Amino acid sequence: MRAVGLPRDDVFVTTKLWNSDHGYEPALEAFTESQERLGLGPVDLYLIHWPAPRRRAESWRALEHLLKEGECRAIGVSNYTVRHLEELLAQSSVVPAVNQVEMHPFVYDPELLAYCKGKGIVVEAYSPLTRGNRLRDATVAAVAMKVARTPAQVLLRWGLQHGLVSIPKSARSERIEENARVFDFELPAEDMATLDGLREGYHASWDPTDASLLRADGSRPSPFPRSLDCCQPSRPRSAP
Repeated sequence: MRAVGLPRDDVFVTTKLWNSDHGYEPALEAFTESQERLGLGPVDLYLIHWPAPRRRAESWRALEHLLKEGECRAIGVSNYTVRHLEELLAQSSVVPAVNQVEMHPFVYDPELLAYCKGKGIVVEAYSPLTRGNRLRDATVAAVAMKVARTPAQVLLRWGLQHGLVSIPKSARSERIEENARVFDFELPAEDMATLDGLREGYHASWDPTDASLLRADGSRPSPFPRSLDCCQPSRPRSAP
């Protein structure tokens, strides 16, 4: 940003609380470390990366404090199911601004989407392209051919029409441009229903329904992909 003279207000900065930093004081310390490394002042969005058992309530209390003090402009969660959100809201009057979860037709969760919509929580979808693992699915391909778009564009458009904020990842400029060309067409209702029907519980990353899988150091059992389609810390401390 500084090298190219990009104004701070032109960039939305999100960082996360790493799993091993749960708890009130550890969360505050981890945030301070991230903020100092970023050197950008208040963070736009600070997320709890994973609903760690027994400690997530204290972590959320820390995020509430950071929000009140103006250290971040919004706070939210990641990988929270309806059960986790109900627990949080039963103990807090501060509703998460965002719930960042894996979401695409193969792991479509209408209950979670409806719950978040009812509470005013934005659902941000990581791995919206299934890490490429389902781009050759016959149903997705058929819909893509019907609307004269690529399978990736179909998956992203599906998310848009469900009200998701999708965050696809690519290092190739042509793919980034392709992913951006999803605002000039619409999937017919029958195709949306067809794609909804692909729901099979397939997770390209990790299934958060059992948060107890976390180890004491905040890591998860292998296999676990280290790089999500979102900003993820690369070491066991909260990081930019």
